[in-house]
Amino acid sequence: MFHAPSHCSSTSGDMAQLLDMLAQCCSRPRYAFMLLTLIADVARPDGSAGPVVRHEGNLIPLRDWLCDALTPMAHRDPRRIALVERVRDDMCKTGQLTGDPDRDDPLVQEEVLIRARASGKTNLSRAASELVKAGLLKRHYQGYRVDHLNRGAQRQAVYTLMGRARTLMPIAAARATPTRVPRQGELFAP
Repeated sequence: MFHAPSHCSSTSGDMAQLLDMLAQCCSRPRYAFMLLTLIADVARPDGSAGPVVRHEGNLIPLRDWLCDALTPMAHRDPRRIALVERVRDDMCKTGQLTGDPDRDDPLVQEEVLIRARASGKTNLSRAASELVKAGLLKRHYQGYRVDHLNRGAQRQAVYTLMGRARTLMPIAAARATPTRVPRQGELFAP
């Protein structure tokens, strides 16, 4: 996972420089590299990904998909195991569990996923902020009420790879130059 995919447009020097930048600017450089790699996997030729990603035939928000994709990295973490036990205890106290493991385990796992996704979004946001400051990622929001002062308002994050992070893009996408979209009032597209 920490090696450049074979379809990347980078040379070994570019990858080394990217890893050096991540080591200098990020508190969790391996996590940041995994995040950039996942974004590059779903990015359009212009380097942008989001606000939604098609996964198994469904459209889901990019941040949810990134959190779910990074979740397997935490399955062996003692904090994750403790979270499962904490959720099970909380659900027992509130009477949500029946005592039948076949029926209770899916309920517990669903609640664990919700809690893990919430904390994963916090980690994701922190890593994305570090990458934005380093000039490797650009973040903006799309959706309902685009000009709203609150970043929420039913808007979803869009991440765009910048600078050295673009070396993670597939070869064909990295070589492609974004075409200019005709503006209103133009009669002919170039």
